[in-house]
Amino acid sequence: MPIPKNQTGIDDRIETVTGKSIEALWRLDDSNLLTEPVTQLVRAHRALAHAQATLTFNRVLLQRLTSGQFEIDSAVLGRIDRGLGQLKEAVETRDQLLGEALTLLVPLEQHAPRPSRSLGPHISPPDFAALLAIARGAKLHENLMTRRISVATAAGAKITQYDFERLEDAGLVTRDTSRPLHAGQPVSVTDLGRSVLAGSRPAIGTHLPPQPGSRTPSRSPLA
Repeated sequence: MPIPKNQTGIDDRIETVTGKSIEALWRLDDSNLLTEPVTQLVRAHRALAHAQATLTFNRVLLQRLTSGQFEIDSAVLGRIDRGLGQLKEAVETRDQLLGEALTLLVPLEQHAPRPSRSLGPHISPPDFAALLAIARGAKLHENLMTRRISVATAAGAKITQYDFERLEDAGLVTRDTSRPLHAGQPVSVTDLGRSVLAGSRPAIGTHLPPQPGSRTPSRSPLA
């Protein structure tokens, strides 16, 4: 059965720090082929994913009970009451397991080697698209629960922290650090970034190594 994408809210962070997909990590864990720190993280993630699935099940059940499909009587009210209790327990379990997973994940993120973000002489089509989206209005946010940082653009696109920092390190974008991350830091394109946007759109064949989707073992020795 395929694993739902980013079911736990920290899937992308785990994939980034290990350089492997969640599906691959679970397979390697089943074969006991992961190093100890990553094994602990993957097993914590699997427990978290199970808790999230249980939470989703209870939420969907409550939605079904209150959707109008059933006549509201004492029996249905009893099921709703039990469902609320189960949903509360599921949320508490999910939050506890999320905290445990983050306790294991954060140290790996802090010690993982950071790949070069140099844009080199060219900018790839994905980076050009991200820069264009930022030019139309964007804010950098930090999720208070997961501590995940991303850029939300006015057009509705999401830009990962990794991709944003590549553009920022290259001097193409800047952010207003006078505002807290949880409130949203406005992001704008620099003069250099505008000059890139004013030029010709790069050819599709232009490549910017390394892209987040093209993971290689050299990105991290953790797994």
